[in-house]
Amino acid sequence: MTTFPQSLNPVRGGFVLVDPDSGRASKTIPFQYNPDTLTRTLQVQGIGGEPGDRLEALRLKGPSHESYRFEAEFDATAASDKFPDGLFPVLCALEKSLSPTYAQLQNEDQLAGQGQLEIVPVEAPLTVLVLGPKRVLPVRITDFSVAEEAFDAALNPIRAKVSITVRVLTVDDLGYPRPGDPGARAKGGTLYLTYLQQKERFADGVNNPVTDVGVPTV
Repeated sequence: MTTFPQSLNPVRGGFVLVDPDSGRASKTIPFQYNPDTLTRTLQVQGIGGEPGDRLEALRLKGPSHESYRFEAEFDATAASDKFPDGLFPVLCALEKSLSPTYAQLQNEDQLAGQGQLEIVPVEAPLTVLVLGPKRVLPVRITDFSVAEEAFDAALNPIRAKVSITVRVLTVDDLGYPRPGDPGARAKGGTLYLTYLQQKERFADGVNNPVTDVGVPTV
């Protein structure tokens, strides 16, 4: 569909922040270590009906809601010369997608001072979670907790463990990509559809007859 997923770095794992207007990767935050554990949760989006509603029992109204929960570790203890501010730059880069920027807040204040009754909410960068080459996902960070575990002489954090929960953004959130649309929403929609295709290809590899696993033939 596109070379966009393959053009993102790092391949191993990390976050990529994508500019909402240009659709270009503006910042890459790699994981120093692979997460030890990763928890995935899927919630089916079925048609809400009463038990016994046979007409709706198998119908789906949209992609399942999928979330990931894991811990990312960062350590600057062995490279203090490369990290004069400790891990503050890394942590602030991660937190940047969670709130409006200084310039956006200033602009909102100016518009409010000019009597604007309705101000369009600011748009954050698209956050892309990279978990190897097979999982490149547009996400929204829903929970972010930092445990700073060691500090340098200036009290800059030099070792930290970040607990993160993200929800995968689907075409229901971002829309479908359209030709000629360079924005982050289109890029995110493309990434989700690519991810969905990859999962379907893996699922197609499980083609054993149901009788091989002791399931009665329907």
